[in-house]
Amino acid sequence: MNKRIIALLVAASLLILSVATSLFTTDFTDSFTKELEGQLDTGTLDEKSIEGTDMSNRIARVEVDGVIQDTGSPSVFAQETYNHESMMQQLEQIKEDKSIKGVLMVVNSPGGGVYESAEIYDKINEIKKSGKKVYVTMKNMAASGGYYISAPADKIFASRETLTGSLGVIMQSMNYKELADKYGVKFNTIKSGAHKDIMSPTKEMDAEERKILQSLVDESYDQFVKVISDGRHISQQEVKKLADGRVYSGLQAQKNGLVDEIGLEEDALKALKKDIKSNDAEVIEFAPTDSIFGENPFAAQSFVKKMMGNDDLAAIKELMSKRQGTTPMYLYGE
Repeated sequence: MNKRIIALLVAASLLILSVATSLFTTDFTDSFTKELEGQLDTGTLDEKSIEGTDMSNRIARVEVDGVIQDTGSPSVFAQETYNHESMMQQLEQIKEDKSIKGVLMVVNSPGGGVYESAEIYDKINEIKKSGKKVYVTMKNMAASGGYYISAPADKIFASRETLTGSLGVIMQSMNYKELADKYGVKFNTIKSGAHKDIMSPTKEMDAEERKILQSLVDESYDQFVKVISDGRHISQQEVKKLADGRVYSGLQAQKNGLVDEIGLEEDALKALKKDIKSNDAEVIEFAPTDSIFGENPFAAQSFVKKMMGNDDLAAIKELMSKRQGTTPMYLYGE
């Protein structure tokens, strides 16, 4: 083979390599940019088989872990364990999948937003209406909104050590008017109506404003009571005796009717398999796809932590998670 042919082959190889590298770099850069902006398409959910071979009678395991709050599409900077968008996608996919006969919802949450909790509650009811069984197993905590989303389940399991209850609504704000007055700090507020700055930290709340906010809390509380009453088949009068905001152990919750069985996740799964009449039901989980990081050990979160420092990320998260305005919450431990 003469030198001219060798040179042509080398040139062709370099051209192919250059084009391939360019295409990969362009695609990777575009995906990375979208990942940073939280704009990746998360509409497709992959399934991961955990156990079992009966694919005609499947059980979907869904985990609600963390504060139930919609913080938008996650980016590489997010550290939250709970993703509301993904949760709603999972529940919708479960509802539409005829091979899924049961749902095992693993709850480990202090609750969260009134709206988000209601969204999950409504979707659970839709799943039940489609003919599927829904079982809940409570881990360390399933309080307030964590209980709200559990209430419609066909059966609720908790361990003796589970902390649940905290049935009710809370709305809080900080007021530093006296501190500001002490140091001579003045605030100038221009508003369009008498109550536009309701719950402002720079002024005392008057009786009328407290009445307005109490009406919002009472409305959400009444809905919470109805949810428990409907789900647990307890009169609203009896529910109100339990729903004074206190927390219960798993054992106490079983005794007062808020929980059905004392047991762990494996106990709930075994009972659900028996209920759908398939001891070898395939158990699956869902996971969002189209992430450039996937399950890579050098995932974005770890990378950012190393680059910025965990303390910096924690500070950013705290600043960004501060709630502003009058937001009722089904939340324990706020």
